[in-house]
Amino acid sequence: MSTLDHTLKLEATSVRRLEVITGTGRRRRFSEDFKGSIVEETLVPGAVVSEIARRNDLTPQQVFTWRRQARRLTASEAEAPKFVPAVVEPPLLARPSRGRPRKRTRQVDRSAGSIEVEIEGVGGRSGRGGEAKTVAAGLRALKAGT
Repeated sequence: MSTLDHTLKLEATSVRRLEVITGTGRRRRFSEDFKGSIVEETLVPGAVVSEIARRNDLTPQQVFTWRRQARRLTASEAEAPKFVPAVVEPPLLARPSRGRPRKRTRQVDRSAGSIEVEIEGVGGRSGRGGEAKTVAAGLRALKAGT
């Protein structure tokens, strides 16, 4: 038989499976309670999403989508970020010397432009000219330590 032969010859020993789909083929609608119970079932330690989906006549993709939507929903309902008041203090002025006047040189006040952060008793300070990467790494370290 050539590959161009379009006739169908069935062998006597071949077994074929035929599936007949009845119904309208519309999208199924699931209640929020049903979705929540399925998502809750998948969060149990040791749960297998594909088994839960199969048992409830769903696809794993549907269940994973519902889980992602539930995470987004809980993240948006999470507590608003907490802010602490910023305290801005004027820089300390250097005391005038009592001796003879010296040649004026520009002195940089060490406290000007510094950032000091304290989170639950753990603190850190970044002086003037600190790089953004260094400050961000320090903040991450503080956050991880709490």
